Amino acid sequence: MKKQEELHLLGRKTVYKTDYAPEVLEAFTNKHPEHDYWVRFNCPEFTSLCPITGQPDFATIYIDYIPDVKMVESKSLKLYLFSFRNHGAFHEDCVNIILKDLIRLMSPKYIEVTGIFTPRGGISIYPFCNYGQPGTKYETWVEKRLFEHNR
Repeated sequence: MKKQEELHLLGRKTVYKTDYAPEVLEAFTNKHPEHDYWVRFNCPEFTSLCPITGQPDFATIYIDYIPDVKMVESKSLKLYLFSFRNHGAFHEDCVNIILKDLIRLMSPKYIEVTGIFTPRGGISIYPFCNYGQPGTKYETWVEKRLFEHNR
């Protein structure tokens, strides 16, 4: 059962933003904050635009996090990611923007975002960024995961 005061997109007509729209992100209260668990979003239809050429870039975006008090609502995340469709940003910028917006939204214990961008000009780019709450055990995961994420 959803709380009306937390969520506003579910069950309503979907409005797709035509450019970057972090304001569509919504969070709800985690019902199990007393223990750690992993949440993964697999977003295989991510698109953005090259900020120089305007050509489309395609990617699978993986968002992995350990929630604290708040969690991101999946429909709002879908609409948020869709809002990059006409947004000009380099691959590395996209994953860092996503990470920062989700940190602002829900202050997770730990989060990482990976972009698996399809090749353009014969080169694939797979940017990865992560964050752990300062002063917690999750902060120590950041460096370890950063240097071991691709093994």
